[in-house]
Amino acid sequence: MTDRPHTPTLNRVNIPADLKGLTDIELKMLADELRSEVVSAVSETGGHLGSSLGVVEMTVALHAVFNTPHDKIVWDVGHQCYPHKILTGRRDRIRTLRQEGGLSGFTKRAESEYDPFGAAHSSTSISAALGFATARDLGQNTGDAIAVIGDGSISAGMAYEAMNNAGSEGRRMFVILNDNEMSIAPPVGAMSKYLSGLGAEAFGGIQKMAEGFEDALPGPIRDHARRARQLVTGAVGGSATLFEELGFEYMGPIDGHDMGQLLTVLRAARTRATGPVLIHACTVKGKGYGPAEGSDDKYHGVAKFDVATGTQKKSRPNAPSYTKVFGETLVKEAEIDSGIVGITAAMPSGTGMDIFGKAFPKRMFDVGIAEQHAVTFAAGLAASGSKPFVAIYSSFLQRGYDQIVHDVALQNLPVRFAVDRAGLVGADGPTHAGAFDIGYLAALPNMVVMAAADEVELMHMVATAAAYDDGPIAFRYPRGEGEGMEMPERGEVLEIGKGRVVQDGSDVALLSFGAHLGETRRAAQLLEAQGVSVTIADARFAKPLDMGLIRKLVKSHRAVITIEQGSVGGFGAMVLQTLANEGMLGDSQLRTMTLPDRFIDQAAPDAMYADGGLSAVDIAAMALEAAGIDASKSKTKV
Repeated sequence: MTDRPHTPTLNRVNIPADLKGLTDIELKMLADELRSEVVSAVSETGGHLGSSLGVVEMTVALHAVFNTPHDKIVWDVGHQCYPHKILTGRRDRIRTLRQEGGLSGFTKRAESEYDPFGAAHSSTSISAALGFATARDLGQNTGDAIAVIGDGSISAGMAYEAMNNAGSEGRRMFVILNDNEMSIAPPVGAMSKYLSGLGAEAFGGIQKMAEGFEDALPGPIRDHARRARQLVTGAVGGSATLFEELGFEYMGPIDGHDMGQLLTVLRAARTRATGPVLIHACTVKGKGYGPAEGSDDKYHGVAKFDVATGTQKKSRPNAPSYTKVFGETLVKEAEIDSGIVGITAAMPSGTGMDIFGKAFPKRMFDVGIAEQHAVTFAAGLAASGSKPFVAIYSSFLQRGYDQIVHDVALQNLPVRFAVDRAGLVGADGPTHAGAFDIGYLAALPNMVVMAAADEVELMHMVATAAAYDDGPIAFRYPRGEGEGMEMPERGEVLEIGKGRVVQDGSDVALLSFGAHLGETRRAAQLLEAQGVSVTIADARFAKPLDMGLIRKLVKSHRAVITIEQGSVGGFGAMVLQTLANEGMLGDSQLRTMTLPDRFIDQAAPDAMYADGGLSAVDIAAMALEAAGIDASKSKTKV
């Protein structure tokens, strides 16, 4: 454990109301202590450090000026909320962040009345804040609504839709644009360039205040401020900023680490606003902690680390990560196929697409936080004869589902979907769990759906997708390390719709789809200790199903158990429906094992799967029950 920081001012704060008794100088002292507390806590838990350090002063100022929880602060994504959690009665639990039974790494309504809206995906805050503002105006007992959104998140279409609606409604609400010019990856697109240019001339303590504030400034400063505002808002030439065109009063850019500026602008806005206001605050991700500020990713997501040096305490991997295997395999395929291009939505390193981008910079496209656009962009590439690989996390791909249906599947375009983070993901909890992609992809006509049982299978599926031109194809794989398999030089092209038998037996058959094959093997060992003969099969495909393999398993075993790292309505459901239509349900005892019909809170992945009833012990018990074998009479109980 690291030495705890000295925090006399922070020790006086239990809830945000305590900030009302502090002077502005004391609020600045509080921010410094709060930053030290965040660094100390995250060094013990790991988590999203850089983004939280970037909003320390903003968090203090917002809680000092507004009256939470009556006023609603909506943090976009929520990964920058650690300072907020410390100030809102959760300091005593802050060192349980992202751990089983501990605080969520994101905002969560069930956790605190100070978290009015839960989030872990980007670009939702303005929509939610408008909802709160509208409810207030309709008579609900709620106060002001404040959305805090980053420059990366505001580039997404949903944020524009919300701003357009909010501007046309004209309701009093506040949007804080936290512009650190560094989202998870360097932000891309016209919006980021626009914001950079917007702040370039006016950053450094000069900002547009609410009407009349400039007149209170000393003469030379007032003239300088007015010229800066004109540069920012386009007032001289008669034009306005994009935000003003959408109906917002624009204030900024201001220094998001200058407590004086923040308090002055927020107080002026709160006092004078009658409609929607956008406050543009420039910040530094990782502010105040040297190792974070000096890191390329600003310590966006860190493991436990040493505060003095910033050295992260990451365990040595036993096998390459699935993400790395995907990136390196795609490079190998692209070396022999110039038609392959890569697409990701603001997550190049998270998806392994950065590996591809370094090898083929002109063939990799990071489209920003815009999953819908990514999918349809890929559809256009496929319609032109290219071979696009779209690498997006399972839970983020949900945001592009209409485009998958309408623009890809309906037109039968050969877009390749690399579905990373499939299954449960550990510390990020249910917001990032890849639970639903099997069902939502396999439901679509023309779609081929695969799941990799291990890293070698992932290599085969990348090669298979590269070779498949008959329509859309998806392959899913989990977060984390592979199984430690010996890796071939290249992946093999699999026969579409064909699974494999891993182990032959005669009593029960365990039919695994995807990365739970390792746990399935352990379940088989438990059963064999009971004297049960076990067949293990790897389905490989949820669509099309290998019905030849499935029929054989059903006809030759007392029980067949399907196992998948996905929700109800996925692989097992498709097996049951197909067998029912063929009149084969009575040929064997059939059971499906899926994630339960509920969201599973954060823990280590193994603990989450155990919570969901998918441990080796659970699988073995299900097989014994289905086969009618009494475990209590066996030599070794499961």
